Amino acid sequence: MTIVSLAEPFATLWAGRDPFAAAAALTGEIVRDIDGRLTFRFEVNGRGYYAKLHRGIGWGEIAKNLVRLRLPVLGAGNEWRAIQAFHARGLGTMTAVAYGERGRGPARRESFLITEALEPAADLDTYTRDWARTPPPVALKRALIARVASIARGMHEAGINHRDFYLCHFLLDLEPAPSAEALRLSVIDLHRAQLRPRTPRRWRDKDLAALYFSALDIGLTRRDKLRFLRDYFPGPLRATLQREARLLRHLEREAARLKRRYERKFAHRPALQR
Repeated sequence: MTIVSLAEPFATLWAGRDPFAAAAALTGEIVRDIDGRLTFRFEVNGRGYYAKLHRGIGWGEIAKNLVRLRLPVLGAGNEWRAIQAFHARGLGTMTAVAYGERGRGPARRESFLITEALEPAADLDTYTRDWARTPPPVALKRALIARVASIARGMHEAGINHRDFYLCHFLLDLEPAPSAEALRLSVIDLHRAQLRPRTPRRWRDKDLAALYFSALDIGLTRRDKLRFLRDYFPGPLRATLQREARLLRHLEREAARLKRRYERKFAHRPALQR
């Protein structure tokens, strides 16, 4: 089975060509090359794009992931569908302009995905890194918290869980300069996202724990955390605190566990970076 979807400029640039060969011929600045997936940035007519080329990971890698109780990423199709689901819900994310997939066997499946570069932008991990020492304007911080909560809520209500829901996977548009009145925030790296009619509580909680862990050291106050809960959960905040008390205790424990694991993993580095 072969699936191809091309928007401009690739519909014109690749007219009459094998799109898989055309995608494989692209070159650019490599961002990641791991597990049969090559990601790089390139330009066409002065405009930036990101390409992900999936080469098939083989049965050995699939088995290794399953033994570890991890769902392997088998191609670009999952991210393509997740992007469409985000757009259908009106949630900020990448814009896909080229996608192709062919091959029946999951171990040998060949696929590609090209998205428009979100530039100029900064991921929220980088953008908030000095907040503990140099707090941002209060209105801007509150607006960002509200926007992150709104995206998380909309994503989970749409039956989507990210599986890598960290601040580094939120891109903040820097043009015009971010302000409380003008914020454009997009979620990226959706290749591991899961789509269902309804997000299971377990996977929702994993996303929330990952997000909380990644925000532990940015100087959030108790009021900031309450603002997130107010915007994420429906209904009065007081009722949420009572109804979700067990979840809140779990998030504290899980975020602390993730931080300990992170610090052990990167203990050899000169300084801890989130």
